[in-house]
Amino acid sequence: MGGVPGDRGVVGAAAGMALGFAGWFGGFGAFLLVGALGALGWLAGHLVDRGTGLREFLDELAGGGGDGPRP
Repeated sequence: MGGVPGDRGVVGAAAGMALGFAGWFGGFGAFLLVGALGALGWLAGHLVDRGTGLREFLDELAGGGGDGPRP
């Protein structure tokens, strides 16, 4: 995140409040859905911040070096 100290704390508090509201009003299923979508959003933001494309990230996860097709 940006260069302002405390940004992550504010984002974490907002995420916690969103999960709390989802759990209170929507039940446990909504809590899990909001948590999973929040994790995907965090991952996408992290990849954008690093300048990594989705294909590069998936290649790293699969253990390939991105040098071409694997045997």
